[in-house]
Amino acid sequence: MGMVPWWPAPAGVRAFCSERDGGVSAAPYESLNLGDHVGDDESAVAENRRRYAAALQARPVFLKQVHGQGVVRLDADTPDMTEADACWTRERGVACTMMVADCLPVLLAGGDGGIVGAAHCGWRGLAGGVLEALWAQMAPTAGPAQGMLAWLGPCIGPDAFEVGAEVRAAFLAHDPVSSDLFRPLAGGKFLADLPGLARRRLAALGITAIHGNDGSRAWCTVGNPSRFFSHRRDRVSGRLAASVWLV
Repeated sequence: MGMVPWWPAPAGVRAFCSERDGGVSAAPYESLNLGDHVGDDESAVAENRRRYAAALQARPVFLKQVHGQGVVRLDADTPDMTEADACWTRERGVACTMMVADCLPVLLAGGDGGIVGAAHCGWRGLAGGVLEALWAQMAPTAGPAQGMLAWLGPCIGPDAFEVGAEVRAAFLAHDPVSSDLFRPLAGGKFLADLPGLARRRLAALGITAIHGNDGSRAWCTVGNPSRFFSHRRDRVSGRLAASVWLV
């Protein structure tokens, strides 16, 4: 059904990232599609979400993600479809959850085991400051950034993420040194290293204990169709989810 992140999370912190098997959806959403906005049968998505929650033994909050910088603090009563692209909580049993199908899910955990957060990082959200917005809300009670842990989930890899010059310009305006994370192609296009860009933004915040996606091919959603959904590869696609929560 998915992977348990390999990171030195403190006692009381759990995390999980789904893969595409283990659900009931039919093609082209087979099988564990967790997105209710992609045209899949509603009853199949509901069953998939029930299975995902059972695997977590926590309540995943499925947000309405809009590729923005909105942040919400979750509690037991936060409804699904709350509009935000990042979230955090100190409540136990409430899972900060991001759905993706090429974008990068970033999970955060405080070293004291008392706070967790998650962000949805497509290029627009990442360049626009979604990680910075999330950290701005978490920081007052999370302690120093140096005590935070980050885990990067699967996303479109640096050999597959073709972008235009405007995407490169958006990142360079914030961090000119990030030019080394864009490889030029013919016609003014570039291959962008999305996990590398996220690592750079996290490090600028002082969050340097970063685990998970290192940009290698095993993490690429496009290049691993048996494991991961990919909108860019398939156009009509299901959604994975990555969650972090307190127990």
